[in-house]
Amino acid sequence: MSEPVNNKFPLAQTLNRVPFILQVVIGLIAGIVLALIFPNDKSVIPMFGDLFVRALKAIAPLLVFVLVAAAIARHQKGTNSNVKPVVFLYIVSMLMASTLAVAMSYIFPSNFTQLQDAVEGVTPPMGIGEVLSNVIRQAIDNPFNALLTGNFICILLWSIALGLAFRAAHDNTKRVLEDLAQSVAAVVRMVIRFAPLGVMGLVFSSATAEGGFANLLNYVHVVVVLVATMLIIAFGINAALVYAATRENPYPLIMTCIAKSGTTAFFTRSSAANLPVNLALCEELKLPRETYSITIPLGSAINMSGAGVTIVIMTMAAVHTLGVEVDFFSSVLMSVVSVVCACGASGVAGGSLMLIPLACSIFGIPNDVAMQIVGIGFIIGVVQDSSETALNSSTDVLFTAAACRRADRLAAGKAKA
Repeated sequence: MSEPVNNKFPLAQTLNRVPFILQVVIGLIAGIVLALIFPNDKSVIPMFGDLFVRALKAIAPLLVFVLVAAAIARHQKGTNSNVKPVVFLYIVSMLMASTLAVAMSYIFPSNFTQLQDAVEGVTPPMGIGEVLSNVIRQAIDNPFNALLTGNFICILLWSIALGLAFRAAHDNTKRVLEDLAQSVAAVVRMVIRFAPLGVMGLVFSSATAEGGFANLLNYVHVVVVLVATMLIIAFGINAALVYAATRENPYPLIMTCIAKSGTTAFFTRSSAANLPVNLALCEELKLPRETYSITIPLGSAINMSGAGVTIVIMTMAAVHTLGVEVDFFSSVLMSVVSVVCACGASGVAGGSLMLIPLACSIFGIPNDVAMQIVGIGFIIGVVQDSSETALNSSTDVLFTAAACRRADRLAAGKAKA
């Protein structure tokens, strides 16, 4: 009798016994150690991080397309998919996050004593109308081109349309679409298994980049305010919203989302690249696929609390530096605008920074000065953008899980009654 297949791969068995989060931590430590030993390596070790991010970005558009289409196709009328409560949590959390950012900017005002040179070759949007116009233009595109370029707004639109069309198809056809979704998800799980190596390469690249973490020393105050605001959102505002929805201790769920979604998002610095990780986590949490296959891709496009915080705090830092007087109502307007801007922010590294000039225009700050603030944003991005993406991406799963648990709680209450 032949040996079980698993016995032929003792290394795989050993790795499976090590918790995945511990593997990622080991990769993080290895990246730091290798950066100290081989600080001049610019090809081999960084390649692991680059390949990991490329693989995630490559599979994410196809995964979103087939998952959303399959979910819509099998959705039956009268079935509660919990999408509306999740979207409500997204909007409320963004408004509260932006308001908190305004308050933090008043309590701990930041000033940029040395503005850097303006970023060349970057053209920011000139108004909210242009942001919304760009979103609409992105939504109407060739679906194949959208898959190639990672245009998730367009992918969502076409996948929903295809899913609605497939509702009238034969059950066997729907099954083929469902099998395709499961097969692509299996490929995603294979890619995610390489996360420890990817994190190692990404950490190595950050540590050995020109200036590295030393660039942050000139802007410690604004970095601390940004990170502190995001931590308050993650463990304060989000906790309150999750408790209101579930009536349970929110912190076990928050820690799970941060550990398994926020960690990878912190290093990839891309909500789009973290989509496969979030979808896999939702499956691990045993959430309904008809819910998370829609809310997770949607969240990666519109749930941008961290981006709103960045836009507000960086803009307010420019306001304080230039001595511009800002009244309460202007600050409220800033909060609303930051939410709208955040929803239009790109799901790639540094996307929110491109919308700072738009917010600065509210206070009459010249565009050349605003672009210098954007330049500072790129300098502190090693922490700012990483923290922002970790908050945005982990919150997608958090609110999806909270809405699903709320539905379970309400259903249980009706059953008892």
